[in-house]
Amino acid sequence: MCGITGFWAESIGTSRATDVVRAMCDSIAHRGPDAEGVWVRGAVALGHRRLAILDVSEAGAQPMSSPSGRYVMVYNGEVYNHLDLRAELDETWRGTSDTETMLAAFEKWGITASVKRFVGMFACAIWDTKEEELVLIRDRLGIKPLYWGKVGSALVFGSELKTFRAFPGFESKVDRGALAAYMRANCVPHPQTIYEGVHQMSPGTILRARRGVTRVEVFWSARDVARNGLESPLHFGTNQAELAKELLHEKLMDAVKLRLLSDVPLGAFLSGGVDSSLVVALMQVQSENPVRTFSIGFEDKAYDEADHARAVAKHLGTNHTELVVRPEDALEVVPRLSQIWDEPFADSSQIPTFLVSQLAREHVTVSLSGDGGDELFGGYNRHILGPKAWGLMSRLPSHLRSGASDLIGMLRAEQTDRLFGALDGRIPGAGKMRLPTDKLQKLGRILGAQSFQELYARLVTHWDSGVVLGAPETAAPWAEMGSNAETMMLLDMETYLPDDILTKVDRASMAVSLEARVPLLDHRVVEFAWRLPLDMKIRPKADPAGKWLLRQVLYDYVPSALIDRPKMGFGVPIDAWLRGPLREWAEDLLHPDRLKQEGYFDPAPIRQKWDEHQSRAHNWQHHLWDVLMFQAWNSQT
Repeated sequence: MCGITGFWAESIGTSRATDVVRAMCDSIAHRGPDAEGVWVRGAVALGHRRLAILDVSEAGAQPMSSPSGRYVMVYNGEVYNHLDLRAELDETWRGTSDTETMLAAFEKWGITASVKRFVGMFACAIWDTKEEELVLIRDRLGIKPLYWGKVGSALVFGSELKTFRAFPGFESKVDRGALAAYMRANCVPHPQTIYEGVHQMSPGTILRARRGVTRVEVFWSARDVARNGLESPLHFGTNQAELAKELLHEKLMDAVKLRLLSDVPLGAFLSGGVDSSLVVALMQVQSENPVRTFSIGFEDKAYDEADHARAVAKHLGTNHTELVVRPEDALEVVPRLSQIWDEPFADSSQIPTFLVSQLAREHVTVSLSGDGGDELFGGYNRHILGPKAWGLMSRLPSHLRSGASDLIGMLRAEQTDRLFGALDGRIPGAGKMRLPTDKLQKLGRILGAQSFQELYARLVTHWDSGVVLGAPETAAPWAEMGSNAETMMLLDMETYLPDDILTKVDRASMAVSLEARVPLLDHRVVEFAWRLPLDMKIRPKADPAGKWLLRQVLYDYVPSALIDRPKMGFGVPIDAWLRGPLREWAEDLLHPDRLKQEGYFDPAPIRQKWDEHQSRAHNWQHHLWDVLMFQAWNSQT
């Protein structure tokens, strides 16, 4: 795991280019504290910050050249099947790094053909000395980040936007269209970035720049994989559940095994949920020693999963480390968020994700994570309840649904809490429901939807475009699949997964120089999952209904009693903090005079939500956090 950067700039001389690319490397030193490497030839400069994982010797240093010297590469990530690829390559190896394997593959098979054979996560920049072509590559699912853009006539790239600010002449002008998209989705969706003229590489793409012309080719598409899977489903015969379980178990076992390859200490995040527990279970069964696992807990029990993680760790026999986070510990992270994420990012689970990464880094250099299971196997509440709700709603007259939506919107937060408390005993679990106000507000938002597409958009949208002054309209993406549930799962895999979840994990882990690996997002597992019938993922009458087949695999290792409970997420009590210890900080950032002077937002709806939140009329924590994270970022750039 590393950080990469560089440029192709005719306007910068060779002697100055070395200083510039080193300054760009310095800006992302946290991604690779072990070493720095630069390569400059004429107008091209490549920079690398190294976090040594495989072959920690100088033989694994970057930038690295291919055997003939044709290709020079800087690379961030891991290709886990590189030893298998080595067996097919007739080379005399200098070391044992996957970087060397990749370069040899490029020479034998070509860049595109090689990338299609790689199993792993990777963001690469390659200079082809023969063709005088710069090639940028981002992995299939978007696990590793890569940005590029034009600064004048120069083409600049880097693992984080910090590298652009270190390049001479870069103008950090906010893209209002991207800002509006961020306010809708609480993260900046690819291929946009918060800056005009700078782009995120889309997952599964290769960009080639040659003689001033850039072109993009797609080597893997989540949408194509989903469509192909639905068109060619797997058939298992009469004993289909058991056969499907065996096949999934085999693929997951291999995915985890590959990600145990490391020359440095390795562990795993463990929340006690389905995904992380399954990853840890498959690690432990393949490890001679107890796996190092890490979790954090909170004093506020509404957000605490530490007991569940501890129970799973005890059952599996892991070497478990737990940290109970006090409110002041979490609040200390808030001033650092805009620097860590480098552009506006408002998924508040960024705070516990950073804290558990920080905890793990005290003991290991690599940590496996369970991310991806929800998108692949129908684990989010919206995948289960959204289609069911639309089936009921669509039978009701539009005016009744709109009226109910307005009525719910009029309820104050404390009224909804009392309502759910009063229902306890009549509706099982109503009084113990976590964050009932949030759930009722979501119901109110979707009731007015006139189509399933609009329902999905309302579920994933925070602010409408109008709150950003001078911004074009922005809408949630759409692509219909075999069923409404599968449509939502694909859209989440294309957008929410790379732009929110994987961005969160990458920045949080790399801020403390920790490599995070995500075995559930092995592309072979993804392709297999899309060929499974929907009832292997979601069974509405089951409890729990989602991730059915994943659970069947997990139950062979962990009893269902330790796992089966309502989905909790990985949140923090932002709502209470904004009325307490963060109130003064937030009030300053949201002051109407400040908002008006800066000129990005219409102050009126923001101040209305702030006042309603303070009076406890509504819980607007997520909407307000969107604005605050932009304001904090903007004040520090």
